[in-house]
Amino acid sequence: MELAGKRIFIAGHRGMVGSALVRRLGREDCEVLTAGRDTLDLMDQAAVRGWFAREKPDAVVVAAARVGGIHANDTYPADFLYDNLMIEANVIEAAHRQDTEKLLFLGSSCIYPKFAEQPIVEESLLTGPLEPTNEWYAIAKIAGIKLCQAYRRQHGHDFISAMPTNLYGPGDNYDLANSHVLPALIRKAHEAKARGEADLPIWGTGSPRREFMHVDDLADALVFLLKTYSDEPHVNVGSSSDVTIYELAEMVMRVVGLEGEILTDPSKPDGTPRKLMDSGKLLAMGWRPTIGLREGIEAVYADFVAGNAGRGMDG
Repeated sequence: MELAGKRIFIAGHRGMVGSALVRRLGREDCEVLTAGRDTLDLMDQAAVRGWFAREKPDAVVVAAARVGGIHANDTYPADFLYDNLMIEANVIEAAHRQDTEKLLFLGSSCIYPKFAEQPIVEESLLTGPLEPTNEWYAIAKIAGIKLCQAYRRQHGHDFISAMPTNLYGPGDNYDLANSHVLPALIRKAHEAKARGEADLPIWGTGSPRREFMHVDDLADALVFLLKTYSDEPHVNVGSSSDVTIYELAEMVMRVVGLEGEILTDPSKPDGTPRKLMDSGKLLAMGWRPTIGLREGIEAVYADFVAGNAGRGMDG
């Protein structure tokens, strides 16, 4: 798809991913369409259909979602399942009715089985049980992938899906009750230092391995996919490297300037033992990430200190 001259709707433009996409698309010769929750409720089917009929976007990126970490997923399962199902179903169906030229749906690496072979290839989807602590969010995202495939098969639409790995970046959510592991560690380390403490407590044993990608790298990959990819299978988008949570905590402590010990808490859940995605398909297309983890954490900590925190609904 050529983006020049096109009207591209970013559903969820105020979230971390959506705002990164808006920044990245600013380098393209296109018009970016946005609609905040104060003007468009994506869970209102009639409102979404009406907006699409008026604005007639040429392309759509579904970056809007209710997001959160283990605690939030485990505490609010109905919200994570219902809200995400409604958002994706309404936007995808409205794009179909309007005969939108292209749609890109964003999933999550949690769609894969808890004990999927590592690194995780796209074909691992639906080959085993999910991680129980975030299965509600995962099921909603799997449904979004299948919706895109179904509309593609039945109606011939160019609807595609991408599966980002664990993300971080400007505007992340630092609410300790609902955030993901990296922003939570940054906030805890920052507040510990402010209190004059030296140690950093973390959930679990610190042994699980996780892959992280800066959201600006993701945005660049998504623009690349909009331009070059048109097929039914979803595409993994990752950095192709992982670290243990303990190693991540050490890195955060060095960036923040905390010089104590990491205090593990084995009474808290670890979640999936390892989650590294195989991004070979995307790499073979010619795209590469450019932001290293240490470099990214330093930039994100500066953003946090500047007071740029996000919300629990990515959009």
